[in-house]
Amino acid sequence: MSDIERKVLEVIVETANDHFFIVDGKGRVLDVSPGAAAVYGMSRERLTATTVQQLQADGVLKPSITLEVIRTGRPVQLMQVTGTGRRVIAEAHPVYVDGRLERIVSRSRDLTDLQLLQDEYTLLQKRFNEHLRRSQGGASAEDGQLDDALDELRVRSGVMRELALLLKRVAPSDATVLMLGESGVGKTAFARQLHRWSRRRQGPFVEVNCAAIPENLFESEMFGYQPGAFSGAARQGKAGLLEQAQGGTLFLDEIGELPLPMQSKLLKVIQDGSVTRLGDTRSRRVDFRLVVATNQDLARRVETGAFRLDLYYRLNVIPVTLPPLRERREDIPVLAEACLEQLNQRYGQRKLLHGSVWSELMGGDWPGNVRELENWLERAWLSSPGDLIHSPTLGGSSETAPSLALTGEATSGPRLGDDEGLSAYLARAECGVLEALCRTLPSTYAIAERLGISQPSVVRKLRRHGLQIQR
Repeated sequence: MSDIERKVLEVIVETANDHFFIVDGKGRVLDVSPGAAAVYGMSRERLTATTVQQLQADGVLKPSITLEVIRTGRPVQLMQVTGTGRRVIAEAHPVYVDGRLERIVSRSRDLTDLQLLQDEYTLLQKRFNEHLRRSQGGASAEDGQLDDALDELRVRSGVMRELALLLKRVAPSDATVLMLGESGVGKTAFARQLHRWSRRRQGPFVEVNCAAIPENLFESEMFGYQPGAFSGAARQGKAGLLEQAQGGTLFLDEIGELPLPMQSKLLKVIQDGSVTRLGDTRSRRVDFRLVVATNQDLARRVETGAFRLDLYYRLNVIPVTLPPLRERREDIPVLAEACLEQLNQRYGQRKLLHGSVWSELMGGDWPGNVRELENWLERAWLSSPGDLIHSPTLGGSSETAPSLALTGEATSGPRLGDDEGLSAYLARAECGVLEALCRTLPSTYAIAERLGISQPSVVRKLRRHGLQIQR
């Protein structure tokens, strides 16, 4: 190595924001960057006078990523907790000469401050939600304006309105939003509404289901390709989905299913703001707002090695968790009415829900959430010959409600009284369910578990209806 090359390497190591370790093939520390001392609690001189084996034994490296490279011979990425209590993301790469492992170069990035910011954001979100609940049940001026801004978003429950208000506040920024929740809770609908509220609303909304694209086609679909890039490529080439989202919002659904090689490429696009098509040497600038969604535990997938840790931290800027339908039953009536209106328009006939259906709608667990509710209603609409919709009779089993194919008649429920509106009917049905559970279950906790709601919600509902546990 020439003197110039050695000086360049020294400048890179000493001025980098990341913390570098250079270790020989047997684990002896040869050099570290100056900033590593503050993170690992040892001076540069002490670090270069020891081995990674000793540093791991002393608890300075927990664990040593270099030892994992020595053991496997492959690049490694993992999370470390240093002796000073700092949380860092580290990656290490082997250096082979004539087939022999000569050096391991590792670098780490301190994530402690980022974690503190995320914890602060979570606390602020919690305080914001508590403020909404205290201020006249959330009926603030901002909340009053929300109804006019919701467009096609169907929410009535307090928790969903709080989430909608939060998204409306962050919409003008370009911060990445990570939507979490069970399948079918409405993550796509919220992503579309976020786009409509954003300054990019005049741009495209590009939705990508990461689980629906075959892995061998994923790169060409996401990044595009040049003419002749591969056999069967279009003669004029093709812009990828990342380019198609230019000036708008890119929504990556089921992000947990993204293949590992594509995770690395997506991370590079996020960091550099540019994309290179297959078969091209020229990079193209891209400008979009990224929104991702998953029904998986991404942190668990990081631990199992199925999801890149650095990409996880890039995506987990504004996490929003949408609760399942069973925890926000107040949304069921408005969702059902909206779905019924769509079905009536689609099939060209005006039908109404029979009163007996409401007890099933409000009492179901809906493990498939909004999507299952919509499917159930369409099945009921098609299986009801008259103008009144009863329970579905198309033979498909449903855990939520029994089918007429099995019972031969509609499930009986409280009849809608004369001049009784929907709100009064639902309140009466709720009171009947709670009264029955008060006679059979021993505590409000047991009732909460049976109904799939929180125990404080049960206490409030019992107080509202003047009910008490009778056992």
